Amino acid sequence: MDDVRRRLGEERSTTLARLASLTADHDAVVAASLDTNADDEHDPEGATIAFERSQIGSLVRQVRRHLTEVDAALARVDAGTYGGCERCGVPIGAPRLEALPAARLCIRCAAAG
Repeated sequence: MDDVRRRLGEERSTTLARLASLTADHDAVVAASLDTNADDEHDPEGATIAFERSQIGSLVRQVRRHLTEVDAALARVDAGTYGGCERCGVPIGAPRLEALPAARLCIRCAAAG
């Protein structure tokens, strides 16, 4: 489990760095929009700035959800339940955990929705 914990720790560090980068990008877009016309509807650049702000905000939410999943996977490691499907209880395959280290469900349960 030390290898799993190390891999999840690396995933967490990478995710935190991505979150910091996106947050900085979002702050830069917001700061840039302060220097432009506040009327997004009539300003040709306003729509682009609003779109960028929305897109970055969406990415920030995705990265935060992923961070939550990684933290939950680390908690499962601590609890001794990592690697088991939360729905049916069978072991999650190693290839799936290699691709998605924070996976909660086996392939069958994930495909079933």
